[in-house]
Amino acid sequence: MIDIEQFISGFYDVFSNEKNLYPWQLTQSLQAIVEGYVSKVDDQFEVANGIAVHTSATIESGAVVKPPAIISANCFVAANSYVRGGVYLGKFCIIGPGCEVKSSIIFHHSVVAHMNFIADSIIGGDVNFEAGSLTANHYNERVWKEISVVHESKIISTNTTRFGSLIGDHCRIGANAVLSPGTLLNPETIVARLDLIDQFAKENK
Repeated sequence: MIDIEQFISGFYDVFSNEKNLYPWQLTQSLQAIVEGYVSKVDDQFEVANGIAVHTSATIESGAVVKPPAIISANCFVAANSYVRGGVYLGKFCIIGPGCEVKSSIIFHHSVVAHMNFIADSIIGGDVNFEAGSLTANHYNERVWKEISVVHESKIISTNTTRFGSLIGDHCRIGANAVLSPGTLLNPETIVARLDLIDQFAKENK
């Protein structure tokens, strides 16, 4: 089992019912999971059509948010962004213009600010994606598309063809960097601009 709390502090304080799931099992089930949590938010959220938005959050005109979704306190979702497929945004998150977030959890104080793609991923707190960086979630170029991850020097099959990244707290992802499907980043990892993270080509620090 991969303990998500080794990557993201306090994760199970929010997702207490998901302790026995691998990260990719969690993202595959996010529509149902987020839908369940939408029904349990407190009265500081406005709930409509399967979307819970905290009263202190801002969603600009032109943003598209599809249910189910939870937009927590003091979040900012910019115009022309696209949120879909079961998404949880923690407190003080920023989703900038032209960004797409699909079937993902983004924890508190993280920033996805400019033309980013985040899909089937779990993003820790205080993570920053510079412009154009993204989490690839599918091996378009391979005949065999099943995704594996490397954890503690062991290769683990996910038995799925759709999984992005598990990114620990305080990571920094440089502009136009690409995280290959199944990337696991330890907390405080710095990914250089234009870098390609391929867990089978080099070891992440």
